[in-house]
Amino acid sequence: MGLSAAVAIISGAVLVVAGMARLGFITNFLAEPALVGFLLGMALTIIVRQLSKLTGTDSGDGNFFERLWAILRHMPDWSLTTLTVGLVALAALLVLERFLPRLPAALLVLVAGLAVSAATGLEKHGVEVVGEIPSAVPVPHLPGIPAADWLALAGGALGVALVVFAEAYSIAGRFAREHGQEVDADREMIAVGAANVAAGLVRGFAVSGSASRSAAAVGAGGRTPMVSLIAAALILLTGAFLTPLFTDLPEAVLGAIVIVAVRGFLRVGELRRYARLDRSSLWVALTAVIGVLLFDLLPGLLLAVALSLVMFIAAASRRHVAVLGRLPGSDRPGTGQGFVYGDITMHPAAEPVPGVLAVRPDGSLFFGNISRVRLAIRDRVRAAEPPPRTVVLDLADSYHLGVPVLDTLDELRDELHRQGIALHLAHIRARAAADLDGHPLAARLGPGALHPTVDEAVTAARTA
Repeated sequence: MGLSAAVAIISGAVLVVAGMARLGFITNFLAEPALVGFLLGMALTIIVRQLSKLTGTDSGDGNFFERLWAILRHMPDWSLTTLTVGLVALAALLVLERFLPRLPAALLVLVAGLAVSAATGLEKHGVEVVGEIPSAVPVPHLPGIPAADWLALAGGALGVALVVFAEAYSIAGRFAREHGQEVDADREMIAVGAANVAAGLVRGFAVSGSASRSAAAVGAGGRTPMVSLIAAALILLTGAFLTPLFTDLPEAVLGAIVIVAVRGFLRVGELRRYARLDRSSLWVALTAVIGVLLFDLLPGLLLAVALSLVMFIAAASRRHVAVLGRLPGSDRPGTGQGFVYGDITMHPAAEPVPGVLAVRPDGSLFFGNISRVRLAIRDRVRAAEPPPRTVVLDLADSYHLGVPVLDTLDELRDELHRQGIALHLAHIRARAAADLDGHPLAARLGPGALHPTVDEAVTAARTA
């Protein structure tokens, strides 16, 4: 118990420090399809664990499929009385939610289950009940374990911290979007961390957001943070004085309440929408689902995040290099503004300037795509008729130019120079200009090859 409490304290401290350091940006890597799949897999995992309560059998250990097979394999041992209690509770919950949505269905079914169990003695008929729960008043204190154990637990606690935050944030984000709200990732980290520190100080284990209890609270009509405060007060009151009231509560009723609560996470319709509109998002979601069902919550989520990043890098590395042409009538005489240039594939009226090949990568340049962009520019040069004397590279979409990008542009300049073709750069952003100034490419190009607009670069090239 002391070791478990220490893990909660260390995990909570890690999250509090991470939140104060504003590391919540890591949630940007939790793409919506990954969260959809994660929550769907988590809901299925929760449901299969509750099915053992409805059937009166043990689902054993293991992943979703192992637990499901264990339940089905023991079908001859199912308790018909327990199954009847569970199915009646499920039906009552669904009927109340459907026809009397303003009533707290879960609370009514729970009270009814207690009353029926106490009156008929369901435990004597093979229905498992909650049983005796010891009363306790929490008194904060540090776990009495050696200092060496605290150090030994640190590595595992980091993993626990990641698990509890990923689960809590995904659940909070899901409900926040339903109600038009936003979750502050940094504050969420601090909150989850503080909850874990508090749990450890009263000899509890690591805690996180609960999909089933959050869904139950929303289903019961909860709308504000007061729900959590009232629930906390009632839990303290119950733990200290009211635990005998729950002795006769059938486990099957609890299982039914949880199953109905988490069914909102089974967003199969969202998967169908991904299949229709965006296959890559579908694969990310399915990866999360299968990962959670096969390996558990954290591996499933990490698999989906990893696949999201791989697909992002793959997409970012395939930058289209557009050939630009003058848009007729876009100049404004007397204003000092030159022609506007557009992609000739999108603007058929755009006219390429003879002797000048103006190109623009559609997206920011970085080490993962600059080589492909260089090859694409070389192909555009070879395909141009007549051959260009100058290549104008529009860098409007690149706000930062790393060393790999600048080195490759330097290689491009050398390659073009050997063919008697000059390289001019246009639309260099302030940060990118600072990067360029510190690289030898700036001196090799010279100030006459750097221009604020594509039109000025084309004009300078034609004049030269």
